[in-house]
Amino acid sequence: MRVGLRGRLFFSHLVVMLVGLGSFMVISRAASHHLFSGHLDQMATMGRVVNELRGELLWGFENAWSGSTALALAVGGLTAAALSYWVARRITQPLTEMERITRQFAAGNWSEQVPRSEIPELARLSRSFNRLALSLQDVEERRRELIEDLTHELRTPLTTVRGYLEESEAALQPLTPATTHLLVRETRRLERLVNDLQELSKAEAGQLPLHLRAIALPPLFEKLLLRFDSQIAEGGPQIGWQCDDNIAPVLADVDRLEQILVNLLGNAIKHTRQGHITLSAQAQGNQVWIAVTDTGTGIAPAELPHVFERFWRSSQAQTASVGGTGIGLAIAKRLVELQGGHIEVESTLGQGSTFRFSLPQA
Repeated sequence: MRVGLRGRLFFSHLVVMLVGLGSFMVISRAASHHLFSGHLDQMATMGRVVNELRGELLWGFENAWSGSTALALAVGGLTAAALSYWVARRITQPLTEMERITRQFAAGNWSEQVPRSEIPELARLSRSFNRLALSLQDVEERRRELIEDLTHELRTPLTTVRGYLEESEAALQPLTPATTHLLVRETRRLERLVNDLQELSKAEAGQLPLHLRAIALPPLFEKLLLRFDSQIAEGGPQIGWQCDDNIAPVLADVDRLEQILVNLLGNAIKHTRQGHITLSAQAQGNQVWIAVTDTGTGIAPAELPHVFERFWRSSQAQTASVGGTGIGLAIAKRLVELQGGHIEVESTLGQGSTFRFSLPQA
């Protein structure tokens, strides 16, 4: 039969106290007889009549000592048992409560928390357990949101593809070039969504390989702007870059840095019909802050806290039916963090936005 923690604590405390009482009895019995006999010898040297009554006195003392010791042992044993039970219960009660709440967590009920214990070690354990529970709750909520968002994102292109294929099958007619082009676009959208999800999953798990090295920013900016010039329609925004020629290089992975900037510049072009888009860099301390500023539609203040969430798209983007998976900014944020930086956004609705992120100097 296995004994629980409470039983083990109870018996350990009880044994310790009983051993203490037993030691007291043995030492007391060995010493008290010798001390009392010496006291009688001292009385005899003082001329008192002791020798005739010596045996009777010793017997009476031992009798009295045995009775009082038995009483002390009984009272001490009961006290030790009660105290041991109280201490064991005080220690195990928070653990029992923690076990009960753990079962609640396993059932999906996150409303309860482990109460704080008066014992410092158990209090720290309770705080750690509550932090773990909050973290698991956040993970579970994010998992549900991800499934809901992913289902929503997949439903639209799949419904479109299925609708056109069923229509073609029912009419017994081949697909027109326009329909084929539409289906190809939707399948590419699905492919892009899957690739972005895989990229985000690796980034959040810290499994993306990074090859950090010193990167000069002016040549990189020039290269990126030449790449985007062809994507801007005539009459669209002007795109340019500005930073000191002698600005310190950054310590980053060149491919991942390009991925971040392509994402930010691509978003700026999508949401800016006129005006300008500027890519800039500025050194601050041992960090270099890189910014993409546009004069586009901007983001509402209530939406700013959600900009870097997965599958989030602004209300303006949804109204304008701007393409995109809604994962790019989440990937950009994680890539910046993996390279030791921080990303933030400032925006005014109808006036434009500035996305800026920091990277360490090389």
